[in-house]
Amino acid sequence: MPVCMKKTVLTLLSLLACFLSAYPDEGMWMLTDLQRQNEVAMIELGLEIPVSAIYNPDGISLKDAVVHFGGGCTAEVISAEGLLLTNHHCGYNAIQQHSSVEHDYLTDGFWALSRGEELPCPGLTVTFIEQILDVTDYVREQLQKDSDPNGTNYLSPKYLKTVAARFAAAEGIADEPGRSLELKTFYGGNGYYLFVKRAYNDIRMVGAPPSSIGKFGADTDNWTWPRHTGDFSLFRIYADKDGKPAAYSKENVPLQVKKHLTISLAGYSEGDFAFVMGFPGRNWRYMTSDEVEERMETTNFMRHHVRDARQQVLMEYMRQDDAVRIHYASKYASSANYWKNAIGMNEGLTRLKVLDTKRAEQEKLLRWGDSLGTTAYREAFDTIAGIVRQRRPALYHQQAIQEALITGLDFMRIPNTTLLVTALKSKDKARIRAATDSLKTAAGAYFDAVPFPQVERAVGKRMLRVYMQYIPQAQRIGIFKVIDSRFKGDSDAFIDACFDYSIFGSRANFEKFIRKPSLFKIHADWMVLFKYSITDGLLQTSLAMMEANRHYDAAHKTWVKGMMEMKQAAGQPLYPDANSTLRLTYGRVLPYSPNDGLEYGYYTTLKGVMEKEDAASDEFVVPDKLKQLYREQDYGRYALPDGRMPVCFIVDTDNTGGNSGSPVFNAKGELIGTGFDRNYEGLTGDIAFRAASQRAVCVDIRYVLFIIEKFAGATHLIDELTIAGE
Repeated sequence: MPVCMKKTVLTLLSLLACFLSAYPDEGMWMLTDLQRQNEVAMIELGLEIPVSAIYNPDGISLKDAVVHFGGGCTAEVISAEGLLLTNHHCGYNAIQQHSSVEHDYLTDGFWALSRGEELPCPGLTVTFIEQILDVTDYVREQLQKDSDPNGTNYLSPKYLKTVAARFAAAEGIADEPGRSLELKTFYGGNGYYLFVKRAYNDIRMVGAPPSSIGKFGADTDNWTWPRHTGDFSLFRIYADKDGKPAAYSKENVPLQVKKHLTISLAGYSEGDFAFVMGFPGRNWRYMTSDEVEERMETTNFMRHHVRDARQQVLMEYMRQDDAVRIHYASKYASSANYWKNAIGMNEGLTRLKVLDTKRAEQEKLLRWGDSLGTTAYREAFDTIAGIVRQRRPALYHQQAIQEALITGLDFMRIPNTTLLVTALKSKDKARIRAATDSLKTAAGAYFDAVPFPQVERAVGKRMLRVYMQYIPQAQRIGIFKVIDSRFKGDSDAFIDACFDYSIFGSRANFEKFIRKPSLFKIHADWMVLFKYSITDGLLQTSLAMMEANRHYDAAHKTWVKGMMEMKQAAGQPLYPDANSTLRLTYGRVLPYSPNDGLEYGYYTTLKGVMEKEDAASDEFVVPDKLKQLYREQDYGRYALPDGRMPVCFIVDTDNTGGNSGSPVFNAKGELIGTGFDRNYEGLTGDIAFRAASQRAVCVDIRYVLFIIEKFAGATHLIDELTIAGE
């Protein structure tokens, strides 16, 4: 085998620095590699600070002010006392949890005017990355000592957790409150990084604009440009008096952070350098064309059609009742987000002929492998193609179950009855009493979580009809045999029976059952049977895919290795797929042209908010206070030089889900905005990046501060900030 095929991932990456200036925009780069492979390109584009100011393994840097927010978004620390800035949609669940008909913070917004008014958010965590360590060589050594060195432990989270513990012990990484270790694979198992993390779980809500600002444009504008959305919210990290992570307590104090960001009011111009740090969730740049087609026809197809049907039902009820609207607001927003993403991705993949591009790319790798005298890449490709053919029907069915019957049906989160069943079989009175008490507690929490059975009933009926539309009768999960025999195929009647007669159909039904629980009632219960059937359906589809997927990981690892080596030989950039780890991406503030004759500018202003106002649509409501500020042009120091108020802007950085809330920095490392979305034409970016058309959509920090100061009057928060030039 040629020497070039034996190089490690680190060696491959180290050779790329001289080529990267030709590829400034694509890439979700590891911070540990910046100085070696990206610094020259970033400086050429306009970076004015050393990379060590962005990431410094031996000191404080910008990295230390960027946090993982709730495990699914990004946030940045903007004051010395732990004040966090993230997106409105990232904080949406917390805002919704604190909202009620009497205190509708979703509609009206929320601003804590003192520390005592800041609201605790149970379950919300914020995680700092203390260290990032490249441990590829160490993990490879451990794998060689493993009892099955040729097995799949190289991807096993359980095994890697053990390896991480060994490494920590060997390197003296102490076990401290809130500290955890995460060892993750990169490049399909060709590289490994260890993340030393510290999590805080006393997080309090500080401020959020009304949805008419924070969610302006809602579903219509989601994943589009131009945008006019003030998509931000504010939270604060609390800790014990020693600055250590602690559960919520009135005695806790704001965390005195070791790094917070400096804010710039200078703005940006077309072509200005910008960079973004955050926690991008997932992308799939190393997919083969068969896998892309599979994604389009299974996951994306079901997300599009099933979620569309559910959202129609939810919206009908949400418009009728404020309490229903508040309860389902976060669920609806989460569903709608990736409903539109799936639609846009499929449209873009087709429009840009990504399948043709993928086929050309993989043919190039196959020919390159042949020229080297190796069959490894062709064998890997053929293996992946065969796997996709074999598993696609089961995956299609599994996605239908997932979208329609799991994600779609909140009422299927009924409590587990296994403990009570076991107790009843034992006939032990003490065990039965304990199991009964446990189920009472679980049932109480369940009924609190699904307070609108009329909505659940309507959604259930629609979801079963949609599932039946896409899955042929002979392939449906087992409960449909009952529906066919007992309900003559009437799925609506079955759902009615669930709510009318099931133990968990109503509180009254449950109270009646729990007074005299019996095995017969549990085993004959419609909701219990339905849940078991859904679980069995997932199991059966998983088993159907298990054999097909058995050799996927090894084939994928070889395929990715081949792509890496071919690109390295051609002098092309290389980076790992996103996997919810801290990354940096860089580019420029640039306009774009989605179609011939259509040009989009690189920023928007408050004028656009007023132009979009539509009294007939709850998506485009403009608050009276904001209209007054616009009429009077009362923008303070946040206006553009020509007097207009900036709202949003775009950069051509490589972002994806999880980057929501990410800080956007200027060339000096100062905060100029917060990323919150991508443009519709760029939704293919999770699979294939197109620098000419992909843009990250960001809310301008000046608009954020304008809303806080002028709209909300929360000047005490402005006083906490460090603003350049002050």
